Formats: sequence, C-alpha cells, structure tokens
Amino acid sequence: MTVSESPTTPDSTRSVGPARRRANLGNVSLSYLEWPAAGPPLLLLHGLADHALVWSALAESLQGRFHIIAPDMRGHGESDKPASGYTFPDTIDDLERLMDAVGWSSAHVVGHSWTGKLAPIWARTNPARLRSLTLVDPIFIVKMPSFMRLTFPILYRTLDCFKGMGPFPTLDAALARARELRPYRGWSPLQERVFRDSLTQSPDGKWRAKFTIPARNGIFEEVLSVDGLTAPIETPTLLILPREGVNRMDWQVAPFRKFCRNLTLRRIPGNHWPFLSAPVEFNAAVSEFLTGQV
Repeated sequence: MTVSESPTTPDSTRSVGPARRRANLGNVSLSYLEWPAAGPPLLLLHGLADHALVWSALAESLQGRFHIIAPDMRGHGESDKPASGYTFPDTIDDLERLMDAVGWSSAHVVGHSWTGKLAPIWARTNPARLRSLTLVDPIFIVKMPSFMRLTFPILYRTLDCFKGMGPFPTLDAALARARELRPYRGWSPLQERVFRDSLTQSPDGKWRAKFTIPARNGIFEEVLSVDGLTAPIETPTLLILPREGVNRMDWQVAPFRKFCRNLTLRRIPGNHWPFLSAPVEFNAAVSEFLTGQV
C-alpha cells in the first residue's frame, strides 16, 4: 500500500487548505483530503453521492487540533470506480487499509447518511479501530422490507442526492438544478464549491456526477438489506439529528438508544446535510463532543 500526493489542492484560490493525496490500497485506489496536525486522528466519511470536500467547514474549524483525513469513498469523487465491491465489508476493508497506509491504528470517525449506518457496523465488527463515533442523520439504520426494492426506480428519480447526477447539457444548467436541491439550499460559496467539484465534463460535452451508477445501485441495495444495529456498542457515540433530517420519529431513534450504550444525542438546525445547511451549529456540536473524547 502506497500514498502519493496530488500536485494540486481542491481549491487553489485558498491560502490554507487540505492536501489532496492518493492511497493505492492494492484492490482499489482512494483519493483523500488531509489536514495534517499532531493531534488525534479523525476520519470523515461522506454520504451517498457526496465527496470529501463536504467536510471543508468542519475540518477548518477543527484544524490544528486533529489530524484529519476525508476520503472520497469508492465510486465517488476522485477515487476508483469499480463495477462492484460496494458492500459494507468491502467499504470497511477500504477504510482499514487506508488507515494502515497512513499509519493509524484507530481514529475518531464521523459518518453521514450511508456511512452513518456503516460506522456502527464497523464498531461492532472491529471496535478497536474506532475511538468514537459521530453519526450524522444515518439513513435506514434498520433492515428494510424486501418490497422496498420495487421503489428503487422512484427513489433514484426523487431523492435529492441523485437529482444532481445529470447529465446536464451545460454547466449553467447543472448549477441551476443544484440551487433547487436541499443540499445546496442557500447556495453559499461552500455549497457551490462542493457541487462544482462533484461534476465532470464527458467527451460528449455534457456534465455528469463523478459518482457512478454501479456505486449508487450497490450501496443502496446494501443499505436497505443490512441491519445496522444488532448488538450493543460501547464506543462513545454522538448522534446528530437535524430538525429537517430523515430521523424525525421516535421509532427511528429507538435502535440507537437501545444499542449505543454510550450515546449523546444532539438536535440541531438544518436538513439532512447540516454541515452544508447549518455549518456553525453542526461544527459546534461535533467540536464539543470530540473535545470530551480526547
């Protein structure tokens, strides 16, 4: 396993920013952003159809206190995009190989949406790797009924995280569409930067998401067919529930209360993407929790 550095950072106009690096893990190559520091290791895991840059505001707020790495997950961003390998065990193996490549035996882990479901599974299967968990509005923490698969075509058309995939005839058309989607509501400079970095121009001139269809299909199938919480977890856990997020009902929160034995629950403003829609409140909640863990 080897690590190399990209010649450019994701935003060359910023005076201070993360380094873009690449780790060849043998079976897959992952691109990641790194904010180096002498502090404890912190691994930031984005959700479905996103990429590492969504964590920019959080990383900058914690910069200097933690050694931060945010990978583009397999099938996303600048990382490899194989046709298969999108199960939870595949993804956990990617992350453990990445940690080995950078010399980390364990880390504090933040996971959003899909990776907010992955993180408890990881903590159950290999708890020594995780110092703490921050779960940001996890999706479908329980196993869903098999008939839900019949709704996949509808969900692929209606969920905000997929509406930005394109293709779009022009970049302006893509940007106009993004302004209508909840992740980018408010259209801050960070939101615009995140969306622009999610796109690539195809040889036909159209603009498409770097996120791939095989990744979408494989991850979505896995998320719905696997139960995320089946046994007690002792790892200190922060559950962040945005007021406009997906976990608004008591039955959705009940599994976390049952299985996460060291649970802190925080309700904050914002939608399913609070690091973009309410970054000040989100960053404060994560910082307060992590401060208590180091």
